Amino acid sequence: MNKILIIGGSGFVGTRLVECLNKHSVKIVDKVKSHFYPDLTALGDVRDQGQMNKAIDNSVDTVILLAAEHRDDVSPTTLYYDVNVQGTRHVIAAMNKAGVKRILFFSSVAVYGLNKQNPDESWSADPFNHYGKSKWQAEELLREWHAEAPHDRSLTIIRPTVIFGERNRGNVYNLLSQIASKHFLMVGKGKNVKSMAYVGNVVAFVNYCLETQEPGFRVFNYVDKPDLTMNELVSQVGVSLNKRISNIHFPYWMGFIGGCAFDLLAKLTGKKMVVSSVRVKKFCATTQFDAKKAHSSGFVAPFTLAEGLHKTLFYEFLDSNKDSIEFVSE
Repeated sequence: MNKILIIGGSGFVGTRLVECLNKHSVKIVDKVKSHFYPDLTALGDVRDQGQMNKAIDNSVDTVILLAAEHRDDVSPTTLYYDVNVQGTRHVIAAMNKAGVKRILFFSSVAVYGLNKQNPDESWSADPFNHYGKSKWQAEELLREWHAEAPHDRSLTIIRPTVIFGERNRGNVYNLLSQIASKHFLMVGKGKNVKSMAYVGNVVAFVNYCLETQEPGFRVFNYVDKPDLTMNELVSQVGVSLNKRISNIHFPYWMGFIGGCAFDLLAKLTGKKMVVSSVRVKKFCATTQFDAKKAHSSGFVAPFTLAEGLHKTLFYEFLDSNKDSIEFVSE
């Protein structure tokens, strides 16, 4: 039985991951108690070396590092580096002190940047924002750690695309909610492709990676295929909700100017807005990533992308028995 410590395990992905890892002994360390697994949770912040030293002891076989600053609107931007980079440095130091030699790290396809042509794991990093830059720097620290003892240490890096699923309150939920309403306006032509990943498949892939975590270094993009265009996503929402979705388009330049106006309003009022120039830019970008390596590894996703979308849409918009638990993310 693998003794696993999930750092940042109280959130959306971490909660589903605990459910999936029922064959292992699992503990969580996070800044907040897990709603579903409070008895498994110890409080700790990756920015505090002492707390990481306490959390990562010689009873741990494998660390899964989920903790991250990842929202679009983090302020100050130094938090990305305090948490994602310095926090990783603290985890590495604690692992070295405790003699822990296995880590699975959640990075992001944000390391590739925007509007790339279906990059695979061999592509050079070209992050466009602080989140992507900080994730790449954290990867570099982990690669250096592994290179110090490559025959003894195991490093698995997973770069998921945007993750969606039941209870998540982030960009995908906001998009699905807008499409499901009568007020959805498509910025641009809707032909841009969006890679997505259903949380049930992501955690199943983590479980698969843990079963084969021998010494060595592995990096995987994770995307559920086939990718959808924005127009196809709108159609899928209509099918799942059994309703006709109007699909009104207006030009990108108009949407971007509107996003800039919301940026100014946010600056003047000090309030965070749902719409921003960055989010308009990301909405209209092609974010398509190659995931052949993951899907040819022997892993079989338990759900198709359409099934994941349907399960999420049914739970969020049709299920009268759903609870009030939500996880706020991007």
